Amino acid sequence: MSPSWPPTHQMPTVPRVLHLLGRFLMWIGGWHTVGQIPPDVPKAVLIAAPHTSNWDFWWALLASWVYGVRIQWLGKHTLFRGPQGPLLRATGGMAVERASAHGLVGDVAALFRASDGMLLMVPAEGTRSYRDYWKSGFYHIAREAEVPILLGYLDYAKKEANIGVPFHPTGDLAADMDEIRAWYADRSGKYPEGFSRIRLRGEDEAEAGG
Repeated sequence: MSPSWPPTHQMPTVPRVLHLLGRFLMWIGGWHTVGQIPPDVPKAVLIAAPHTSNWDFWWALLASWVYGVRIQWLGKHTLFRGPQGPLLRATGGMAVERASAHGLVGDVAALFRASDGMLLMVPAEGTRSYRDYWKSGFYHIAREAEVPILLGYLDYAKKEANIGVPFHPTGDLAADMDEIRAWYADRSGKYPEGFSRIRLRGEDEAEAGG
């Protein structure tokens, strides 16, 4: 069942016309949404996984409209140059300069602290192709900003979108990632072979360090 209108959550909302458009286009595509955004979570990092196709962004965007929430996402500043810039910003894009991963985490955490409500969508795999590790930015941003992570997914086998359940990272990286691995274990991307291994490089480094 699609989320009802008006939204009951505290996050930034979209106009009702986008909610209705999202429902219609997802219905045309054979997709449906499940779950609800927790009403008491005004800020969160949203994992977008599996990420194996360019279509993932558009289905995730439509699903966010169905939930009635305005998502934001990070993009390299050069993407926002030229005529596509206004469109990217209209879909929630925020231009960033990736001089250093540490600096980016701190900058985004500061944006969270300065905002009354914000949902940041992060494709944790970082690429549509298979890779051995997820990027850890989603985890460190949530920890530094002291916001939960929503474990969102697009399951192409079921044509099902879920904004996710709230997960509060504890700082115990291995235990936290075990929880995340369990949540995504049976999710199927558009190209299942492209779904990256759910592991952070920091887990290996921690194990090697004893």
